[in-house]
Amino acid sequence: MIEGSIGMACKCSSSTVERRCVISSNKLKEFCFNRKNLRNVSTVLVFKRSFVKWRSVSGRSRIVSMDVREKSKSTLFESSKHKRVPLYVMMPIDSFGIDTTGAPRIRKIKALTVSLKALKLAGVHGIAVEVWWGVVERFFPHAYNWSLYEQLFKLVSEMGLKLQVALSFHSNVHLSSRVQGISLPQWIIEIGQHNKDIYYRDQNGFPNADYLTLGVDNIPLFSGRTALQCYEDFIHSFTNKFDSLMGTIIEEVCVGLGPSGELRYPAHPLQDGRWQFPGIGAFQCYDKYMMEDLRAVAWQEGKPDWANKGPPNAGDYNSFPTDVPFFEEGEGSFLSDYGHFFLEWYSDRLLRHADAVLEIAAKLLKKYQEDEQHSVRVMAKIGLLYWWYQTVSHPAELTAGYYNTAFRDGYDPLTSMLSRHGAALQISCFEMMDDETPETFLCSPESLLQQIKIASKKRVIELTGRNTHQRFDEAGLKQIHSNCFDSQAEAVRSFTYFRMNEKIFRGENWNNFVPFVRRMNTEL
Repeated sequence: MIEGSIGMACKCSSSTVERRCVISSNKLKEFCFNRKNLRNVSTVLVFKRSFVKWRSVSGRSRIVSMDVREKSKSTLFESSKHKRVPLYVMMPIDSFGIDTTGAPRIRKIKALTVSLKALKLAGVHGIAVEVWWGVVERFFPHAYNWSLYEQLFKLVSEMGLKLQVALSFHSNVHLSSRVQGISLPQWIIEIGQHNKDIYYRDQNGFPNADYLTLGVDNIPLFSGRTALQCYEDFIHSFTNKFDSLMGTIIEEVCVGLGPSGELRYPAHPLQDGRWQFPGIGAFQCYDKYMMEDLRAVAWQEGKPDWANKGPPNAGDYNSFPTDVPFFEEGEGSFLSDYGHFFLEWYSDRLLRHADAVLEIAAKLLKKYQEDEQHSVRVMAKIGLLYWWYQTVSHPAELTAGYYNTAFRDGYDPLTSMLSRHGAALQISCFEMMDDETPETFLCSPESLLQQIKIASKKRVIELTGRNTHQRFDEAGLKQIHSNCFDSQAEAVRSFTYFRMNEKIFRGENWNNFVPFVRRMNTEL
């Protein structure tokens, strides 16, 4: 796809070859691919705008979808089309800090108290709070300090507000350039100073220290523990400490699965300057642990030539799909046998990571999920990579780990995995409209959101939503409301407004926000 082009796909007649056409402003570009190159792909059609999508029905090493017997055990959740949508407001990004003694503290607690009172009076249901691994287990393994959260949760409950807790195993140091961010635990950082391969690496060997690579999930590098055991011990300590609040004050728990808490690879690192919108991003599999796994799988497949590297022709962070061979057609592209192999492996490892972490969380939170009177919703969060969505290859999604293209539904295996754990899915971009995005970059947040809604409904999982950009204008707030009360789908179970700061309380903004909250509280 070239800059300024309009993407359109069509099927042409042939029993063995499918034709895909791309129309640009000055020429017609057509290419063919042999169906043999798309292993394990059925001819079940799913229409996504003008694109024809081929849904994958199996995967060599992918987590297997629920079969009919498993699905029959699922309990269809009660329709929520006409019910209110509880609204949570995310805490400010600079809510927490570390004082000169190294102790965690709440910043500006008096101002926070006034803000919480105002939000309660406006009709806000609760507050979303990031519970940072780097705050609680900061200095030493197994040394958990929950004092900051005990103080905060007490304050929130005294205001009559509920809590959505985000268990955050990532760092936001690179996301908060204007304020002091929260790093990973200091003892993790010390290990990383001697072994940078505990972090994801790009093709140039540059590490991303915001989250541990999934390659160390089962390797005991952390004072005798694996990364999964660190996450498990943290969640166990959390549930023990706040057992009395679970289901009464704490109503939702979002389990962190990657950078920014989202299940994805850190393929689009904005704040350190490597990536800028609308770059396609870069694959993040070059730490030694993921490369060892790739080698083992390639040898097992009888393809040693594929064992030592990711795609060599996939561009860089700020490339456009134009003239990046891997995201076009031909030998070595995403449509080739090699491309299919690599993308299956890359996305499968991400799903396996989520599967393992959510299995731990579901086990530790099971008794709260089963309490009919005071249940706790367990959630996972994904990113919505909406730029270049109207191309054939969806490169921004591929580099992030979502194997979603014009020929393959990448969100069906993801929602299937969530369904097995009874987990809800939190998705963003609820305020975004296609006509507000740059046409040149073939964006479609609305189509992507709709695709995920369809996949979620099919797998019978609950949806929760949030905004990506802060909006106070009537059009943006109306779009959020419309997505929450979609007449063609189940309403979302809650919405998280991202996030609280001084702008929300400014006169005109507040005058728009309060009626929005009340509309969310109204049963339709």
